[in-house]
Amino acid sequence: MALPVLFLSHGSPMHAIEPGAVRGAWQRIARELPRPKAILIASAHWDTDVPEVTAAEEPETIHDFYGFPKALYQIQYPAKGLPALAFHVEKLLKENRMEAKTDPVRGLDHGAWSPLLHMYPEADVPVVQAAVQTALGPKHHLALGKAVGPLADEGVLIIGSGHMTHNLRDRAAGGPAPYAVRFQGWVKERIDAHAIDELADYRSVTPDGARAHPTDEHFLPLFFALGAAGGRYKAERLYDGIEMGALAMDAYRFHAA
Repeated sequence: MALPVLFLSHGSPMHAIEPGAVRGAWQRIARELPRPKAILIASAHWDTDVPEVTAAEEPETIHDFYGFPKALYQIQYPAKGLPALAFHVEKLLKENRMEAKTDPVRGLDHGAWSPLLHMYPEADVPVVQAAVQTALGPKHHLALGKAVGPLADEGVLIIGSGHMTHNLRDRAAGGPAPYAVRFQGWVKERIDAHAIDELADYRSVTPDGARAHPTDEHFLPLFFALGAAGGRYKAERLYDGIEMGALAMDAYRFHAA
């Protein structure tokens, strides 16, 4: 049976050491899944010119943030890598006429290990991380996901790790920002309607798009996940909390129809 595909908003790295509702959601998502043979996770925090995947046998835990408590920098997520999967991904991408590379030393950044720390706390599922290519836009990431989608039939859990909204300038205490709530709803309507071309043009179609994402990189993992799920997916929104006023933490699970 094919595994579903996930999109997760990974949030602040502080989720690793502070309690919060999204941690429980991530744990529940993992409990409800068949155990994967491996994980392929595209993180917004690795941006490259062409598609790349990690091929390290023992990827390091990258602490790609500054000014946080010392305890956060002491966290390790010692999941093994899986070079054979990395090379398989590279082959799939090249078969789909994409440039592709493997990186033998790159580790896992917090876009990958922050949710996985709670989903698979024993770090006993091999992990390969994929990069995003911000300069190439949403439609490129749909194609990227489509190329690797068959891995779900092989027991690989495919995850896009980004954010439903990601405007750090708008972080504030208090209730959810109206534009963030509107954008959540707009995206859900397009996902449910399979209006993916409209979603890919989000900057020009909705006035909230550019404010929700001043830059594309944290939204692109959603398109990676949608591409991997295939055109006839069934979508479930599993979490829709908003943190710090404007950071929407939506999580989606996509099943093949």
